Amino acid sequence: MKNKKIKISYEPEADVLRIEIRKGKIYDTLELGNFIIHLDKNLKPFYMEILNAKDFLLKTNQSVLKQIKELTPVL
Repeated sequence: MKNKKIKISYEPEADVLRIEIRKGKIYDTLELGNFIIHLDKNLKPFYMEILNAKDFLLKTNQSVLKQIKELTPVL
C-alpha cells in the first residue's frame, strides 16, 4: 500500500478548512451544509472544504470531550 499524504490547510480570512485526500480533477461537487466535497470522474471524493471551520472545530472538540468524560470512570 502506498504511503498517502493528506494535505490540510486553513484560510483564516475565509474561515475555510481544506482537506486534500489525493490529487484529482473536479468532475462534480456535493454541497452538504457547510461541507463541499469534490468528486472525481468515478464519483470518489478527493478534496473537501469545510466552511465556517472555526465553529465546526470548536463544536466537534466540545462533543469529543463530552464523550470522553462520559466514558471515563470517576476515580
